[in-house]
Amino acid sequence: MEHDRKKQLVEALILAAGEPISAAKLADIVPHLKPARARELVADLSREYEEQGRGFEIWEVAGGYQLRTRPELAPYVRQLLKERPLRLSKAAIETLSVVAYKQPVTRAEVEHVRGVDAGPMLRSLVERGLVKIAGHREVPGRPMLYGTTKRFLETFGLRRLEDLPTLREIDELLPAGEASSEDEVASGSETEAASGGEAEEGAAAAAAEIGDVETAQAEAEAAGELH
Repeated sequence: MEHDRKKQLVEALILAAGEPISAAKLADIVPHLKPARARELVADLSREYEEQGRGFEIWEVAGGYQLRTRPELAPYVRQLLKERPLRLSKAAIETLSVVAYKQPVTRAEVEHVRGVDAGPMLRSLVERGLVKIAGHREVPGRPMLYGTTKRFLETFGLRRLEDLPTLREIDELLPAGEASSEDEVASGSETEAASGGEAEEGAAAAAAEIGDVETAQAEAEAAGELH
């Protein structure tokens, strides 16, 4: 199959996929295409979009590729979308941050860090598809363990969990004192036509909250409060 034809098919598959599609999946569908070559074709497409000044770009998130509108166009895209972007309260961001950094984690461990009942917030995050039940801890009572989902990675524009920001990176993301003080924080689009701007704004806001929570955890561990 010709190079241009393979690239055309890869572009069509990324566009048609309802969720990020991996290089391995692209290789499974496109005849005579290896995953490494699929990644090269995606890179070619990304360069073409950039050179042509297209209104969309390819993001590598949640282990795959996804077409998203360019961040600077987000205010206009929002006017078109009927569904409201996914919005998380400060409490939800804090709970999600603890799960993301300490997973797999129990409800009691989340409550130890936050100091409040985490049950309702964990249920809400599970319903939104950002958190999942990841098994049970083999201790008396076998409490449920929570972890983040593929949708969490997609929403915050992360390729994998290892891409979560460190404290040093968080300081670089937002100037000192610029942590979100609003009750609601945008963290991505609920629709398939996800906006890059929405995800970036949400990731930065989440990073600010993650920094506060991770610092609290470090202090607690140093004091021997966490086991």
